Amino acid sequence: MKKNWIALALLGMSMQIQAMDIVSADMQDGKALQQAQVFNSFGCNGDNLSPQIAWSKAPQGTKSFAITMYDPDAPTGSGWWHWTVVNIPARVNMLPAGAGQAGGANLPPGAVMGRTDFGAAAFGGACPPVGDQPHRYQLTVWALDTEQLPLNQDSSGALVGYMIRAHALGQASLTARYGR
Repeated sequence: MKKNWIALALLGMSMQIQAMDIVSADMQDGKALQQAQVFNSFGCNGDNLSPQIAWSKAPQGTKSFAITMYDPDAPTGSGWWHWTVVNIPARVNMLPAGAGQAGGANLPPGAVMGRTDFGAAAFGGACPPVGDQPHRYQLTVWALDTEQLPLNQDSSGALVGYMIRAHALGQASLTARYGR
C-alpha cells in the first residue's frame, strides 16, 4: 500500500500542468465577491450559492474534472476549504450557479463533493473575520487523468487537494476578494 501512495505522489510531481481557460458570470478575477457567494452563518449574511463556472481548453487525455475553492488567507495556519468537487465527467464543461448545494442535486451524475472546513459536503461561501484585510478566494478547475478519485463526502480538503494534484493534467483559476 505504501509503495502505491509513493508512486502516486511521484507520478503527480512529474506531470506538466497545462493552462486552461475559466470564466464565471458570478466571480471576476481580481474583483470583489458578490453577496451571492457569501456564507449565511458565522455572522455573515449572504446567499451561500456556489458561482457559475465554465472552462475550456482541457488537455488531451483528460478523463474528469475537479473544482476547488480555497481561502489561503484564513487565520488557521492551513487556509480554509470552501468547496471541493471531484469526479465531474470529462464531457461536462460548466456548472450552474448553486451547483454546490447540499446533496449535490445540481451536480452531474457521479460528481462528489468533499467536506469543507465548515464541516459539510456543500459549498460554503466567504466569511472572513471582521476587520481582516480582504481574503483571496481561489476558484480552480482541474483536468485529471483519471475518471474517478476514491473520495467521498467525508474527504477533507487536504486529502482532496492531494489526490487532485497527483492526477492533474491542467488547471485554471479565478481569484476574487472579500472582506468585512
